Amino acid sequence: MSEYETEYAFRRFFDDHHADLSRLAYLVTGDSQAADDLAADAFVEVWRHWERVQAAQSPIAYARGIVTNLARQWIKRQSRERAGILRLGLLRRERGESDTPAVLDVRAALQRLPQRRRECVILRYAFDVPEKEVAAILGISVGAVKSHTSRGAAQLSEFLRGMPLTLGGLHG
Repeated sequence: MSEYETEYAFRRFFDDHHADLSRLAYLVTGDSQAADDLAADAFVEVWRHWERVQAAQSPIAYARGIVTNLARQWIKRQSRERAGILRLGLLRRERGESDTPAVLDVRAALQRLPQRRRECVILRYAFDVPEKEVAAILGISVGAVKSHTSRGAAQLSEFLRGMPLTLGGLHG
């Protein structure tokens, strides 16, 4: 493949999948600015390994795996930074105040799920990714995907019970 063809193929992949990868990053992190940065970083990695990505059975699954890994790293960094700020006493909280904001919509409820459950629920329901592909993206077994997805969906249902549900929030 010529250099021009390679670049064209990558640009087409970018155009076809940027919005979805950015949305995936947003749903996992809950931060729109971070999501855009994570999607951009993921495409840098995709470009660096473009031959491997193109040769993959599912190039989009490869890219989704990069996004979820980058999002996981971002969340860990945020947690460490927040813990450091709390230790320094720069951020005061009232006794009993929760780190998790009140559940207002599906996005807020998703943020309350444990990381793996959130990733599985988002990939399965928001992106309609088959269980086998979710397993490959996250590097876990299909059984683990089924378990995390089932438990995550049950937890979401519990969080959202009695609240008005706007499905547009999950895809927007």
